[in-house]
Amino acid sequence: MKLYVGNLPFEIRDEDLRTAVAPYGTPTSATVIMDRDTGRSKGFGFVEFAGADEGRKAIEGLNGKELQGRALTVAEARPREDRGGGGGGGRRDRY
Repeated sequence: MKLYVGNLPFEIRDEDLRTAVAPYGTPTSATVIMDRDTGRSKGFGFVEFAGADEGRKAIEGLNGKELQGRALTVAEARPREDRGGGGGGGRRDRY
C-alpha cells in the first residue's frame, strides 16, 4: 500500500520519514520529494508498506499528528495522472 504524506517540515529527509512511520509497520520505501533546482524538500513524500493493514494503521495513527510543529496529512496515494505527452516545443521554421 502506497501512502501520500503531506505538510512535512522542509528539513525532513527520507530516513526521518521512515522513522516517523516505523511504529506502524516496516516500510518498503520512504521518499521525500525534493525540488531538483533548490535541493529543498517540496513538503510531501510517499511511503510504501508491503501490507494494507500497516498502511491503514499508519493513516489512522499519523493523519493530523504533529511532526516538528506541522500537522501531517496522510492518505492512500492516488495513481499518478498522465499529464500529457512529451516535452519540447513545436518546430518553427525560420524564413
